[in-house]
Amino acid sequence: MEEQELRVFIDIVSQYFERQTGRLPEIGSPYLGEANALPIYDFTGVIGISGERQGCVYFTAHRDLLRQLLLHVGEADVSDNNLCDLVGEIANTISGNARRHFGPNFMISVPVVVAGNARAIQVPKDIKAYILPLKWHKLEAAMIASLR
Repeated sequence: MEEQELRVFIDIVSQYFERQTGRLPEIGSPYLGEANALPIYDFTGVIGISGERQGCVYFTAHRDLLRQLLLHVGEADVSDNNLCDLVGEIANTISGNARRHFGPNFMISVPVVVAGNARAIQVPKDIKAYILPLKWHKLEAAMIASLR
């Protein structure tokens, strides 16, 4: 993945938070991660990518960040079910907006949501994984793109 393509994901994540909350997240410096040491927090939404590109995109966040997002948009139900729905929606929105940039051959799956210890999430070992760390209201999350 080239720097310009990574910039697409940075812009999408920033726009998502700004549209939903009126506040940009603090985006850290993207970096390459090892397939066996990628960040995985309390809730993770994974989107499989096929077509001209293969791999996955996932968004992972701590419970408190997702709770705050729900409360910010006026949702009082901060149950685990709603947190799962939200992290899946975020992953789907990021991937769907990326599809607009990369074209119709950037095929995305439905989100797979994992709560709790998600060590079973695997990215392709032969594809570099770019990690985009972020904070919103000092709470951590990350978007990971592993695309060929």
